[in-house]
Amino acid sequence: MYALQYAQYGGPEVLQLNQDVPEPHAGPGQVRVAVHATSVNPYDWKLRAGYLDGMVPVSFPAIPGLDAAGIVDEIGEGVEGVAVGDRVAGLGSATAAEYAVLEAFTPVPDSITWAQAGTLGLSVETAARVLDELGVGEGTTLLIEGGSGGVGTAAIQLARKRGARVIATASEQNQDYLRSLGAEAIPYGEGLSERVRGLAPEGVDAVLDCAGSGSLTELIALAPEPNQVVTTADFTATSQGARVSGYGERAWYALADVARLVDAGEYHVELSEIFPLERAAEAHAASQSGHARGKRVISVRAES
Repeated sequence: MYALQYAQYGGPEVLQLNQDVPEPHAGPGQVRVAVHATSVNPYDWKLRAGYLDGMVPVSFPAIPGLDAAGIVDEIGEGVEGVAVGDRVAGLGSATAAEYAVLEAFTPVPDSITWAQAGTLGLSVETAARVLDELGVGEGTTLLIEGGSGGVGTAAIQLARKRGARVIATASEQNQDYLRSLGAEAIPYGEGLSERVRGLAPEGVDAVLDCAGSGSLTELIALAPEPNQVVTTADFTATSQGARVSGYGERAWYALADVARLVDAGEYHVELSEIFPLERAAEAHAASQSGHARGKRVISVRAES
């Protein structure tokens, strides 16, 4: 099969499209899909760049990607609820390839495009899991630092569905977008505490840090206690009593929930740009730049 690979850590230029890569096969509890779309998450380029060396094992040559949407063509033992030929989206590994194996997945209706479906994996599961960890629900005031990225926008929409109030930081050009999702948008950076307390004088109930911009101490001071701050981006958090995302029970249920919400027009998927597979290095570079909002999607099949 064809697949995107990298044989060493480095910048986007280490990514190469290879045409003769061994095919994976579905094991127990898994499905294999003919991939139509995958998206680039910060995890993907951090892993490729070697930033997670020593934390996440990598065997070279490696295929990037965790999210995928495609058509089921193999079903592993014990899998129920899907059949060969079904459209699904979910999470697996090595998804920037002609075929990939998914461990968590949900059927997606025809109303959801391949590009949209290709984003309904890591961001959605991470956002839902963090909201569960923080106990976000009706009447909760949640602060999100870095609200315009994939996890941030998912968290805003899911928290609002739970009845929470959301205050989210973003650059000036993204604030109207966050307001359209139901958040109270404010600038990030110097003076953050004063801006948050101007909206929530008693502080907030929970904090999600998606930015890792060095504001963790300030975020902890706004929360009722340090462990009510969860970060997806600052791995020093535990030294200050906050939590790093990734250790709670996986929120696989959220994949099906969000697929239904997208189908009903009650959840917005923001696509920054769609790249063909042969331009995947550009998608990684764009994600790494961090400038545009929404998800960068890689179209694996030309018809996607």
